[in-house]
Amino acid sequence: MNEQALIESVISKLLEEGVINGAPSAKTTAAIASSASFHGAPVTLPPLDEVKVDNPKNMAALEAMRKSTPARILMGRCGARQKTHSFLHFQADHAAAVDAVFLDVSDACLAENGLFGVQTTVKDKDEFLMKPELGKKLSEEAKKTILDKCEKGAQVQIIVVDGLSSTAIEANIADTVPALMQGLKAEGISVGTPFFVKYGRVGVMDEVGALLNCDVVVELIGERPGLITAESMSAYMAYNAGEKTVEADRTIISNIHKGGTPPAEAGAHMATVVKQMLTQKASGVALSEAMKG
Repeated sequence: MNEQALIESVISKLLEEGVINGAPSAKTTAAIASSASFHGAPVTLPPLDEVKVDNPKNMAALEAMRKSTPARILMGRCGARQKTHSFLHFQADHAAAVDAVFLDVSDACLAENGLFGVQTTVKDKDEFLMKPELGKKLSEEAKKTILDKCEKGAQVQIIVVDGLSSTAIEANIADTVPALMQGLKAEGISVGTPFFVKYGRVGVMDEVGALLNCDVVVELIGERPGLITAESMSAYMAYNAGEKTVEADRTIISNIHKGGTPPAEAGAHMATVVKQMLTQKASGVALSEAMKG
């Protein structure tokens, strides 16, 4: 969006909310245009981790509570409304969540991480969001590309899937995939060529497993973004994944991001879990039961 379009968007919003009435003056328009956000400078918001409750009875207790969670608590209020700082953070975080869902993983990200890309049977983003089942099936062209570029029969096949957050993929795979591959190779476990699946859902791993006849599929997928973070990624792992795989057969490591489980640490942990799967010939609930024994 260019500067003029941004200015018009802001003015429209101000008119809608009754902040200004009628056509804005030249002075108002100039003030909007001169805002740093329209000239590439970052917009700095007040920290969200401070207690904003006015005149609390026990500030120390509230500060301890605030530090214990990233949740939006103790933001204070102005009458019946949010305070400006928390409202701005809400708007910014909501915009980040929307971007995570609607933007695609960039070609530059795939190139930097050495991933070739294929696509499910989904045609576009709208269909991806409206028809989840289509995101579990590889297109015929995708199957051909995978068979051409990947070896069959490797012990482990790693796939990266956009899911519901392209932001999570771009933020985490550069550290997660190398750590995972290094851990697997250190254990003497063979790994197929990793690749990226566009418009994919969790279940697409089952088609990959059946297609490449691998023992374990590790799927790194963007989680549905929230207002705490849009960068959270999950790892779904399944032994002997195929058409008979059910959700109870999947082992999951979630909340992979800089504020949760660090990407490199998650990759190393996945390698340990995969080794257990290969030893026990199981994943999901069956793996948990086997480990108890």
